[in-house]
Amino acid sequence: MADLDVAVEMPAPKVTERVAREINGWPMAGLAFVLVVAGVALFIVGAGQSQGALIAVSILVFLAGLIVAGGLTPVAPGRARVLQILGRYAGTIRTDGLRWVNPIATRKEVSTRIRNHETAVAKVNDADGNPIEIAAVVVWQVEDTAQAMFEVDDFVEFVAIQTETAVRHIANSYPYDVHTDDGGLSLRDSTDEITETLSTEIGARVQAAGVRVIESRITHLAYAPEIAQAMLRRQQAGAVVAARQRIVEGAVGMVELALARLSEHEVVELDEERKATMVSNLMVVLCGDRDAQPVVNTGSLYQ
Repeated sequence: MADLDVAVEMPAPKVTERVAREINGWPMAGLAFVLVVAGVALFIVGAGQSQGALIAVSILVFLAGLIVAGGLTPVAPGRARVLQILGRYAGTIRTDGLRWVNPIATRKEVSTRIRNHETAVAKVNDADGNPIEIAAVVVWQVEDTAQAMFEVDDFVEFVAIQTETAVRHIANSYPYDVHTDDGGLSLRDSTDEITETLSTEIGARVQAAGVRVIESRITHLAYAPEIAQAMLRRQQAGAVVAARQRIVEGAVGMVELALARLSEHEVVELDEERKATMVSNLMVVLCGDRDAQPVVNTGSLYQ
């Protein structure tokens, strides 16, 4: 079978990840604390002295402290923060710890940890039209947070659907088993080649969502129940034929060796008819399913 064409045309991404403008959050946390405390203190003093201007200043200082505090953004390891300012993508924070960004920016958290997704057992037809059951697991990771957030509605669901689509496509493109000697690929015998092709196709399908496929494996592969018994008998028949072929090849070699040794050591001279009889007897003994019953010849060789 020819190599499978796994090219999947996806639209070019309109936005890609870039580093957001951010600074260490601890100094800004200290500044926010000082402003809030100063605002409260000034308010108390202004209220005690009935000074309206001081009260107004205290309110402004207090609000400034709250605004500064609003920019504090904790980032956990293995997670990123995608920033938007007034609807525009403003960058991604991947540095873990307490960071500070523009307070008016919206911050959406995206996991960059390695994940795995296992498809449900799907019933499809292989390249020969036989119904089979197949399932796979894919290990993946978000590589571009901007694409994951803005190129698709839900990148987790997108990966799940595209993985199932790729698994079905692979199952439809190869036979479950190869019953000839043409050396073609099959789902059962060509595990490494099939999984490599599967990983390539899934990677091509989810690349638009900023996802990188690390590995994929077929976890379940079997004939559908309605044909499982028939296919089992077919496999058993093929095994019997292969075993018989090996037995016949071995028996022919042993007969050739016996005739050659007899002729080489001049143990006995046989004409063509007796050689044929000897070959027939040896083939029956070597290829038979049951033990041969010996018959003792008490006469001459020709009786």
